[in-house]
Amino acid sequence: MLADTVRQAGRVFGKRSFQIAPSGWAMSYEQLNRWSDEVAVGLAQRGVRESSVVALLLPTCPEYTVLYVACAKLGALTAGVNHRLTQVERERVLATVQPDLILSTPELMETQESTELIQLCTATSPSLDGSEADQIEAEVLAEVRVIGGSVAPLSKDLDRPICIVFTSGTTGTPKGAIFAGRQLQFICQVDTQHMWNSPQEPALHSCAGTSLTHLGPMTKLLGNLHRGGTSHLMKKWTALGELEATEQFRMPVIAGIPTQLALILHHKSFDEFDLSCVQAVIIGGGPATPALISEARERLGVPVAVRYACTEAGIGVGTSFQDPPEDALQSVGRPHSGVELTVRSEAGELLEPNTVGEITLASPAVMSGYYNDEVATATAFCSDGAVRTGDLGHLDTAGRLHLVGRAKEMYVRGGYNVYPMEVEAVLSQHNDVAEVVVVPRPDPVMGEIGVAVLVPRDPLNPPTLEALRSFAGEQIAPFKLPSELLIRDSLPRTAMEKIDRNAIREEL
Repeated sequence: MLADTVRQAGRVFGKRSFQIAPSGWAMSYEQLNRWSDEVAVGLAQRGVRESSVVALLLPTCPEYTVLYVACAKLGALTAGVNHRLTQVERERVLATVQPDLILSTPELMETQESTELIQLCTATSPSLDGSEADQIEAEVLAEVRVIGGSVAPLSKDLDRPICIVFTSGTTGTPKGAIFAGRQLQFICQVDTQHMWNSPQEPALHSCAGTSLTHLGPMTKLLGNLHRGGTSHLMKKWTALGELEATEQFRMPVIAGIPTQLALILHHKSFDEFDLSCVQAVIIGGGPATPALISEARERLGVPVAVRYACTEAGIGVGTSFQDPPEDALQSVGRPHSGVELTVRSEAGELLEPNTVGEITLASPAVMSGYYNDEVATATAFCSDGAVRTGDLGHLDTAGRLHLVGRAKEMYVRGGYNVYPMEVEAVLSQHNDVAEVVVVPRPDPVMGEIGVAVLVPRDPLNPPTLEALRSFAGEQIAPFKLPSELLIRDSLPRTAMEKIDRNAIREEL
């Protein structure tokens, strides 16, 4: 599936740029197809074959995509390891999948006793220009390329595994979710329903705002190839880099996680950029507060759509640009076409609207299972095949999904359940709040109390606990209000740029 699409895209789009490296050199669609063929031959000579597992521990670079496609052409599984993880975290992830081969750089991994390691000198490390850039084709992936080599297409098998995508690990050691051609095909079909460019329009430019190991790049590569657009890679995402690229390449969509959108809107140079090209904003990968959505609409003057899923589900729910504006403020929308959304009790029973329970998703995009972990796989699925997201929420009578937080984030104050996300959604609307997270702390009387950890808009004039409680008390019950307040310059982030609640809890 993926390999065939790369071959077709190479013929259709030819020399059009597919990915542009942080250093500025561009890889075309034709080069992606040819180089991945040549690399596949080199990997096959090193023993990589169908069902082999190849771990990629690389910075954000076009070489990553070449290797991913090369593995797909051999029928091998690609396990992408986020290079921003600590060394200890990387070793845990690698131990989970026990790959047959690791492809990395000397900077990221020097030795590996139990698995063959190939060290690559990625061409994106230096800044290339002029004649140096012209020579890049001969230098890239030299360790594993066989110039002029080609591989025969594999037999059609939509159930053949293609990639292993690791969960964020915010609630434990990351687990490897397996996706095959069937899942990637369905995700591509859903993506085409939200395409901004038709075949008659010029190819669109976009920024790759997350690690290429993330669920989006790994499972949506198929749709990106169909669209014929150009993706700009960043060595490390920054709000300034996104703003500069959006203006320079007239990007029509700003897409990313809520943290990235907040950093863009609050950047000191935001008003200096011409962002008239932007037609829409898409937020996913984490909960977006109503305040953030309202601010994006006001400052950019465009519609905002929200998306919700989890790694295991592949794809889930969202709002469309045609939905009433309040939908994105109050909910994360309705299920995408072909997705079944349900809310269940701990016993697995379906719950009525407006009743909080665990969110489950079922569709052809749901993972095949966790790699090398039958116990965790069995736990992840309901008896009817729906996957448990670990998130809590409720459906309203209009079929919209409302999130209240992770099951493990809920705490009990004086016998009452408190869902931090619900409290954060209210506190974030206070004019003096830039970012806020609510976490529990043990209390000898109440059992647990809520602590609001907050980044103020004006560091010299932060809001008081009394002001926050008075503001939020008009919208939520007294037992949900935070009992303590901590002011911080910033909130800790995970390698996936999500707020690291575990780090905050450990601090408390």
